[in-house]
Amino acid sequence: MRMSDEEYFRSCVAKERQLAHLLGHHQIEECYESAGTLWEGRTKLPQWSRQWSACGPLLVAHHIPLHFGSDAAGAWVQAGSTTQHLADHPSPDRAVMMAVVKEVVRRLEHPKELRVA
Repeated sequence: MRMSDEEYFRSCVAKERQLAHLLGHHQIEECYESAGTLWEGRTKLPQWSRQWSACGPLLVAHHIPLHFGSDAAGAWVQAGSTTQHLADHPSPDRAVMMAVVKEVVRRLEHPKELRVA
C-alpha cells in the first residue's frame, strides 16, 4: 500500500537528511519557509531522492548498477542490492531515485560489505 503524498514527501526528506549526515554534513536545517529543502548554513543541499540532477552524480560516483524487472508483486528496480517496487512510488523515476539513495546509504553505513576478499 502506498503512503500519502505528504508521508512520501517527508520520507524523501528524511532519507536525504540521513544521506547528508553520512556524506559529512552535520549542521543541517530545514527552514519553515522552505519546507523540504535541507540547508547547511547558506548552502542548499541536493534533493537526491527527488531530482535527477542530484541523483545522477550520486549514481555515477558510487558505481551503482541498475536492473529492472517484474514478478508476482509487480515491476521493480534494483540499485545495487536495494530493490524498490515501482507501485510504492509516485512514478518510476522516483522509485529509481529512492533506490539509488537507499543503496548509497547502505554502502556508506556498511562499507565492509563491499570489500572483495
